[in-house]
Amino acid sequence: MTTFILDVLTDLHQKQTPLSETTFILPSRRAGLFLKHQLHKFSNIPILAPEILSIEEFVEDLSQIKKISSTELLFLFYDSYLKLTPESETESFESFSKWGPHLLQDFNEIDRHLVSQEKIFNYLSAIKEIEQHHWSLDEPQTDFIKKYLSFWNKLHTYYSHFSNALLEKKTGYQGLVYREAVNNIESYIQNHPNKYHVFLGFNALNAAEETIIQELLENDLASIYWDIDAVFLENTIHDAGLFIRAYKKQWPYFRRHDFNWVSTFYSTPKNVAVFGVPKQVGQAKYIGTLLEDINRKKGSLENTAVVLGDENLLTPLLNSLPKELDAVNITMGLPLKSVPLASLFKSLFEIHKKQASAFYFKDVIKLVSHQFIRPLFLKKDTDYSTVIMNSINRNNLVYLTMSQLKGMTEDCDAVLDMLFSSWQGPIHGIIENCRRLILLLKTHLDQDKSANILALEYLFRFNTLFNELHRLNETYHHIKDISTLYGLYKELLNLETLDFHGEPLQGLQIMGMLESRVLDFETVIIASVNEGLLPSGKTTHSFIPFDVKLENNLPTYKEKDAVYTYHFYRLLQRAKNIYLLYNTEADALNGGEKSRFITQMEIEGIHELSHDIVAPKVPIIKPSLIQIQKTNTVLNRLKSVAEKGFSPSSLTNYIRNPLDFYQEKILGIKDLEDVEETIAFNTLGTVVHNTLEDFYKPFVGEYLSVGNIKALKPQIADRVRYHFKQVYREGDIRKGKNLIIYEITKRYIYNFLNYEIKELESGHRIKIRAVEANNHIPIEIPEINFQVHLRGKVDRVDEYNGMTRIIDYKTGNVLQNHLDVVNWEDLTTDYTKYSKSFQVLTYAYMMHKSNQIDLPMEAGILSFKNLSSGIIKFSKKDKNGRGSKKVTLITEHTLAAFENELKKIIIEICNPEIDFIEKDI
Repeated sequence: MTTFILDVLTDLHQKQTPLSETTFILPSRRAGLFLKHQLHKFSNIPILAPEILSIEEFVEDLSQIKKISSTELLFLFYDSYLKLTPESETESFESFSKWGPHLLQDFNEIDRHLVSQEKIFNYLSAIKEIEQHHWSLDEPQTDFIKKYLSFWNKLHTYYSHFSNALLEKKTGYQGLVYREAVNNIESYIQNHPNKYHVFLGFNALNAAEETIIQELLENDLASIYWDIDAVFLENTIHDAGLFIRAYKKQWPYFRRHDFNWVSTFYSTPKNVAVFGVPKQVGQAKYIGTLLEDINRKKGSLENTAVVLGDENLLTPLLNSLPKELDAVNITMGLPLKSVPLASLFKSLFEIHKKQASAFYFKDVIKLVSHQFIRPLFLKKDTDYSTVIMNSINRNNLVYLTMSQLKGMTEDCDAVLDMLFSSWQGPIHGIIENCRRLILLLKTHLDQDKSANILALEYLFRFNTLFNELHRLNETYHHIKDISTLYGLYKELLNLETLDFHGEPLQGLQIMGMLESRVLDFETVIIASVNEGLLPSGKTTHSFIPFDVKLENNLPTYKEKDAVYTYHFYRLLQRAKNIYLLYNTEADALNGGEKSRFITQMEIEGIHELSHDIVAPKVPIIKPSLIQIQKTNTVLNRLKSVAEKGFSPSSLTNYIRNPLDFYQEKILGIKDLEDVEETIAFNTLGTVVHNTLEDFYKPFVGEYLSVGNIKALKPQIADRVRYHFKQVYREGDIRKGKNLIIYEITKRYIYNFLNYEIKELESGHRIKIRAVEANNHIPIEIPEINFQVHLRGKVDRVDEYNGMTRIIDYKTGNVLQNHLDVVNWEDLTTDYTKYSKSFQVLTYAYMMHKSNQIDLPMEAGILSFKNLSSGIIKFSKKDKNGRGSKKVTLITEHTLAAFENELKKIIIEICNPEIDFIEKDI
């Protein structure tokens, strides 16, 4: 295919322009590489390569001043601000950095477009004066209004002082560089009367660029090649030709010279496919599928480009590329804020910004478990990061001090000091601490350089970043606190990228929209063609109102949209195969609908667009329940469990889901131990059980009295606090939700004691027979050829007016229907309805078989959330619904029926022919 660059070189060759003596000026450095690559086609002998510059490089050479970074500009501007603003009215650097960049951007636009600074700033000041009189007619004006007007009146003073300070240092921002270049153009022409310039591929020029190029054209020291199609140039309302139509009409040069060039490539037949894809990542995945298809059909991806409207798609796209690709060139850098090391310093800054004497456990775990930090805690074959995390979980430590951390480790003090020592000292000490940490990480990674090349590259870039922070702090002394330092760190981080290195001219090209300038490809895939991204819409960060910009010929969002319109359509001009992808899902932050560019192409009717909504390929996975065979190893483990004893909870766990029973009892997998930041409900239950055990153990074998129970009330707070200390360990119960839960626990105990007093005062006689009674009994099952036991702990056994009761405490809410049974076989099939009945019947069965109680008896649950219902008793119903008869007494017949169901479930568990099959819960 022919490209714009090739056409330009062909034309110059035909005009016998000496290429070696020509200076080529292009919109970007990237385009210069492609131009240099084409030069060999126009010379049969070795020649010196011509000078190839980007427009910014050319203008900087012309101005004789050096452009400096936006961050350093902010520091220099703050110097000017401090010198011109009364001390009583000055803002901190952190506050200044919120609005300073916007004002610098306005300075930049004013200078790039050669607008009279005094005129526009006086105009702005006058507008604000009128606005203030409109807002506040009161006299005298308030101090706030006076300061506000003073700020606008000083804008020209700020500009003059700042720009002069920069010029004295031979430095400047882009706009100042351009203005100085315009001032120097005449002397440049005089000093280089024979130097020929070729400008190619330009579109939206600022006033300074227009002036420079026109001066060179008028002095016959340059030629310019436009890349515009007749479709866009001749259509007076098409934004793709907005700027070039104006140049053709307004520049005096084109009244005497030909306009190069107007092409007709856009109207040639093209395959245009539009795909709507859900979500941004979905687009990246589908691009991978498209590339795979193109590579399979063509055999390579030469002359193929992927252009990302949203550059955040780079990482997911790289993970979606076909494995068979042999060459990929990426012109975009990976944002440094996306690399793993960024999360380490983010965590450090967030911890130390809080200025607390103790560290939140999640922050500590995040740091010590970080992939870069964890290896530093490996000492003498002990991973002390794991030791720290286990200690935190085991002791329920929500906040940790430095002394506690050091007490958990050995020989790790240096690392802990680097991570957790206070950052309240001077700023240079904080920066130096971060630099030392980087050097420590480098020393560790250097032990195996070949395996850590990428990680070392991360460290190098972060070291450079902190060196820059150190330089700025030492030079300007404006960073006064951690918050300001963190803001500056994030600003520098957002500017830095980790650049990819590769063969820039071969294989698939991945780039952003601006990198595509001047370049042509046969196959183009453009992602994120959504409103808000392409074009970006009305995003303005400026102190200059829209009407003032129009008055002074400054660019607005309309011109910005026109820039992207040109880039979009220029990409399509020479392409043959075009794939446009947009996100179908409405997203207020990243575009909510397909771009107007797609609709515009449909209305133009030049090309037929095929439309498809692409759903991601989701494999159909039939849900299959896990099935575990009972191997000899499993059966041996089962025998051990059976001999130790099945507890009521383990049996109900099996009823609920056999897989849970297998994981807990056979594999021995325990629940993940984690810090209880807020007291868990099971912890509350344990404290209630333990407190009541303390209270009632002394009364075993005795009848309760009102006096006994009343004497327990003063002990509630002490015993509850004691048991929270035992169970909740280092957790704090003095404030927040934990204090509420602590008070609820005391109230549960208090209400229960009042319930007991009420029962006694009503004339009921209660004798405590056992508290937290342990049971371990054998059960004879002929079908099982090994010994089986049951075990369990009964919360309370008492006699209530002579009737034996088994009582199980529950801190949750329990209702009567949870303990009603109609059909015995339901006990082992429905966990939700009958697990509590199964549990209390198992306790009754064990107590009776161990000859600790006689029949008949009752068994039930005391629910602390439903205390008004008293003991909720197990009952056997003859039928469901109304009119059923309930029997609450547990007799030989009751236990025999239950024993039958109990043995059935144990036989099923121990049967080698019945697998553990997961239930679909």
